[in-house]
Amino acid sequence: MTLIEMQALLAALLGMRFGGVRSITYDGRQISYGSDTELATAIFDLERRIAAADTTVTRSRVSRPFASKDL
Repeated sequence: MTLIEMQALLAALLGMRFGGVRSITYDGRQISYGSDTELATAIFDLERRIAAADTTVTRSRVSRPFASKDL
């Protein structure tokens, strides 16, 4: 699954959750979730996969030196 496909599926799942719907037809397939917890877990997993696949996001690493003088 490509990044664009995952983002489209995420948008569909979020729309499902906020609309109170438990099943949707996406890409010719019927997807049904038994509870809101299952749907939330699927959304979380998809967000994690998108974050791992998205190479355009760079995490900045900042070093802040700290010194103390013991007396």
